[in-house]
Amino acid sequence: MTNLMIASIAYAPIPLQETTNEDVLSTHPAHRRALCTQAEPGSAPRGVHAVFRFAGRSVPRRGPLSLWIADSPRFVQDSPGGVDVCLACFNGACAGVHSKIHVEKSGHTFTLNIRRRPKPKSSQRERGDEEPPLKMTKLAIAAPESEEEKYEVSTVVRCWGCVPEGGRELAGDEVRGEPKIKALIEGVLQSLSSARQSEVQAWEEEILPCEHTFALFQEPSPSALTSPLPKTCSSCALDSNLWLCLTCGSLGCGRQQIGGVGGNGHGLRHYEETGHPASVKLGTITPEGGADVYCYVCNDAKLDPEIAAHLATFNINVQQLTKTEKSMTELQIEHNLQYDFALTGEDGRALEPLFGPGLTGLANLGNSCYIASTLQALFALPAFRARYFPHDPTTAHALTCPEPLPASCIECQLRKVADGLLSGRYAVPAPHHDDEDKAFQPGLRPSTLKALVGRGHPEFATMKQQDAEEFLGYLVEVVRRDAFKRSVPDPTTEFSYALEQRLQCTACRGVRYRTDSADVVSVPIDAREKGKDADGKVLYEDVELLRCIETMLGEEELEGYGCPKCARPTTAIKQARFASFPTTLIIHAKKFQLVNWVPTKLDVPVRLPPSDLLTLTEVHLGRGIQPDEVALPEEEQVVSAAPEFDPGALAQLEGMGFPLVRAQKALLATGGKDAEPAMEWLFAHMDDADIDEPIPSPSAGGKAQRPEPPAEQVELIQDMGFTKAQGRKALLETGGDMERAVEWLFSHPDDDGSSAAAPSSSATTEAKVTPGTTDVPARYRLKAFVSHKGPSVHSGHYVAHVRFDEAEAGWVLFNDEKVVRADEESVRELKALAYLWFFERV
Repeated sequence: MTNLMIASIAYAPIPLQETTNEDVLSTHPAHRRALCTQAEPGSAPRGVHAVFRFAGRSVPRRGPLSLWIADSPRFVQDSPGGVDVCLACFNGACAGVHSKIHVEKSGHTFTLNIRRRPKPKSSQRERGDEEPPLKMTKLAIAAPESEEEKYEVSTVVRCWGCVPEGGRELAGDEVRGEPKIKALIEGVLQSLSSARQSEVQAWEEEILPCEHTFALFQEPSPSALTSPLPKTCSSCALDSNLWLCLTCGSLGCGRQQIGGVGGNGHGLRHYEETGHPASVKLGTITPEGGADVYCYVCNDAKLDPEIAAHLATFNINVQQLTKTEKSMTELQIEHNLQYDFALTGEDGRALEPLFGPGLTGLANLGNSCYIASTLQALFALPAFRARYFPHDPTTAHALTCPEPLPASCIECQLRKVADGLLSGRYAVPAPHHDDEDKAFQPGLRPSTLKALVGRGHPEFATMKQQDAEEFLGYLVEVVRRDAFKRSVPDPTTEFSYALEQRLQCTACRGVRYRTDSADVVSVPIDAREKGKDADGKVLYEDVELLRCIETMLGEEELEGYGCPKCARPTTAIKQARFASFPTTLIIHAKKFQLVNWVPTKLDVPVRLPPSDLLTLTEVHLGRGIQPDEVALPEEEQVVSAAPEFDPGALAQLEGMGFPLVRAQKALLATGGKDAEPAMEWLFAHMDDADIDEPIPSPSAGGKAQRPEPPAEQVELIQDMGFTKAQGRKALLETGGDMERAVEWLFSHPDDDGSSAAAPSSSATTEAKVTPGTTDVPARYRLKAFVSHKGPSVHSGHYVAHVRFDEAEAGWVLFNDEKVVRADEESVRELKALAYLWFFERV
């Protein structure tokens, strides 16, 4: 799914003006055994709608009802058993084993069983097809038919206290005679309906200004000021897809676009001849100031905050204009809605849908393809399958789960996803499909897992498109914290390896070694242009994956290094080597890079070794300090000389609007010479609490003083289940780096934080246990890869490919809920353009 911002429709929670739990049912004479009564008004903590008391303990219910309903496939309610919703805590479970487990564990005795069946087509069409469509006031996917139009819903209230095996169905008169019970049932159904309505999300692409539209210089030609606006391109006869240069007013046609929109690229040619950066597409301008603006320098759609004023230069009054052409966003959405498997080629060949164990798709929740592709790759690995889909019954954890509700338990949610993906029970064609020849799966909906993992995260809690590699790293951290907290096996240890960092002063030849643990190998991609295609897209030369790894392990020169032995700024050589190799090697291609100060994706083809077999040898393995090397002193001295900054780089950063202290800090952190890495550093540290604090003055010959870690960072670590002392020490040991602090805590599980932190200011700590192995050669075979199709970090679509045994399915493409057998050509193409590769050790 392209990165289009989601405008969520709010859930409708169950009305809470009156009691909304089992106390309602306990008003009936036959059911006064209900175990819970609603707490007094005002007793609920902030953010909690109500507190219910279950057998003497309080359980809060936060947020809308739908967050507590199991996110099973759409057709669970269509199954013979339907779905059971607990009328005390609103947990959803299948009408069978898991519903009974919830009753036994919680003591909640009343459930509402919901079943539905499709209405005949004739009754669905009685609403009148002759009505004209509503005027489109907001760009959105067309809403599907409502639940009431498509399905007949039946409900049954069951008392499990009366009949522990399966519950006793309450007679219709028992329910209809109680207004409060009837209101409770209607509230549950209303909340379910609202949850489904929220799935019809508006798509709005996130388009931001750039330096070229912010500081646009206009020099209109005399003809642009005196003559009326032409009706056709200045270089050909095209009268549509016309772009007006915002610098001089030249009118040129655009390039050919998706959806059959023609163009000869004369607007692009005008930019190549003049260097005028930005143009606006006529026909997309609205009186409100909306318009398609394209920056040729950034090679991306951009926002012009002063579009009305810029157009007024050419005597164009936006108030008198009406939109007559589709915008680029509308064309892109139209293309996406018609786009099933364009990633596998555009030759029109039908791909074979697959069904069965391990072949279940994940429905797109709205810009959630980064989640779906990552989960498919993870659960293709034996470690995740064995951990969350064991041979023993999946109900074992549900009976002993310490969380009051499964929606709050990472273990429950990962087991549920594993069961859904691997059991094969849900890998079946969608029910009631009109076209049986193309009956794909409805797909599992990992909405509860997404809500739980993203809770409190500024990005993953949103519905925006996200980076798959960043999500993978965050999910690994969440799983690792949960495993540590509950002392259970951690499947993410399969990814862990150690990276040896060697630093050598070129003056005294002293060396220092540091070993850090990591989970993903991020390799740089050497982008060497070899030309452009017919549409003007830059083409790049192929690079070898092994060469990218060796580039990452290559030498790097650091100027201005404060050598503790020389006691003056010198030049140092930094080099990395593997200190150990992981069981599962995850490689991340750094394809999103800054081009003209804009994050842009570079489609550089990466050649994998023959037969997808990657071998790492003794050459790639570090062996620590050697007998002929002299170690630098452990306690670094702060060099008295003040840091030096490149005047040109500093002026460039200040010219972009960064304050002096921020620019200096960025240059200090990146070597002090180049503005581009400094700007990358600034983007990554914008939210640092001390970003605007003055740079500490150097003290001659003194030891570096480490400041006390911020209380907010210590509290964040406490929220992960560690003590305040552990959090403080971990932050001191790692120089205040949150990510490394968490890694330090995991590698020092026996340290309670009571002892003082090591006095070294370098924050260099040796892990007690080095993850992975040092056996060489380390041979790996490609198991899965995640691909991204799209021009930038703000748009695109992720899919996953997984290798199965040839006798089973070979390579399988997971494109959200669509699971198909992948053809060799598409695998070869997308494998070279992959964003993440997952290699298994053989």
